[in-house]
Amino acid sequence: MHVCIFEGIYFERLLPLTYFRPTYELRCGITSLKDKILRHFPNSKVTLHCRSYLADFLVEKNPEYEINFISSKECLFVNGRVLAEEGFLQKLDLTNPNDVLFVNGETIVAAKVSGEKLENLKSNLHDLFTLSDFDGLIKKQIDVKMINYYWDLVNNNPSQIAADYNFFTKEKKKKLLGKIYQGTYLLNENEIFVDEGASVKPGVVLDAELGPIFIGKGAKLMPNAVIEGPCFIGENSVIKIGAKIYEGTSIGEVCKVGGEVENSIIHSHSNKQHEGFLGHSYLAMWVNLGADTNNSDLKNNYGSVKVFINGELVDTGSLFVGLSMGDHSKCAINTMFNTGTNVGVSCNIYGAGVPPKYMPSFSWGGGEMMTTYALDRSLDVAKRVMGRRKITMSPAEEKLFRKVFDLTREERRKRGMPN
Repeated sequence: MHVCIFEGIYFERLLPLTYFRPTYELRCGITSLKDKILRHFPNSKVTLHCRSYLADFLVEKNPEYEINFISSKECLFVNGRVLAEEGFLQKLDLTNPNDVLFVNGETIVAAKVSGEKLENLKSNLHDLFTLSDFDGLIKKQIDVKMINYYWDLVNNNPSQIAADYNFFTKEKKKKLLGKIYQGTYLLNENEIFVDEGASVKPGVVLDAELGPIFIGKGAKLMPNAVIEGPCFIGENSVIKIGAKIYEGTSIGEVCKVGGEVENSIIHSHSNKQHEGFLGHSYLAMWVNLGADTNNSDLKNNYGSVKVFINGELVDTGSLFVGLSMGDHSKCAINTMFNTGTNVGVSCNIYGAGVPPKYMPSFSWGGGEMMTTYALDRSLDVAKRVMGRRKITMSPAEEKLFRKVFDLTREERRKRGMPN
């Protein structure tokens, strides 16, 4: 069956992390939400549906898939915010020959569509799907986890690391493929996977007694780092000397991480090299945290954390909520982030005091003074940072960068910042 992973109207709840990617490209555990969905459909033709301004960039990143185009006469639409755990396919019950809409409350989970209804959808494949797009279909309620906000990714990360670990290693006869130096300590070795080309230096402690540890190809763990599972360290990432990486942490590809990290997701190509605490947080790509940057993830009164999402204050209902930081954002040394701070894309944060709990995209400054980070300057820095990793920003990515600047003008205007 043809599978179309789609975006819906609630992508805005995951801003700013979804300015540079569809919702289903967010990471939870070892893989993206998209990869977890497609795991259930290994032989299916795939369409990725996204907002139109993301399409050219998505084509570059996913040349093997159809983008915003469906070529088949029957299609299963799957919401890109679904956390497709084991048993997801069984809940859909696709043996029913009729078209059917699967919902969780009033949220679309999936829809099997064919015939005239599908042809109508294909001819009007707009940016964001809603329930009205599937009017007339038989509706069936199912219980499936959905990702609504960034803290949902963080809170589900420990269990998803364990689930992904089991998926990738269940048929592995040998798990320690990299170089493990004498003087390392492996606790619960059967739950530790070290891929080819990775190195674990003397003094490193890999503690998998509370959950598995997955270390990707070419990753380097420098001496005296302590890693507590469940934990994922991605391909070609570096864990600095004496780092303390606590349970529930995913560090994506090509990152450099030091200091103290707990129950956080660092998407990929981002750095937190120095001392300082990062907890219950999500950092997107091309982020850099200066030395001794700290974030709070717990209020002094132990109350529920409130976070500004798309201009509105949302009560998370959670005790622990940390920082969300969009792509290409940076902060200076000794930056202190309040509990549940949400930082937009391409921000340059510095100065005395604590930055606001919500910083619009392309902000320049900090506690007492903020202005707009000029587009040409921010774009030049982004290209320079990517160039240091021997990656050239493509025309499609530059076009997207400029588009995001335009999309976020209203955020800055509301806070009196020049555009």
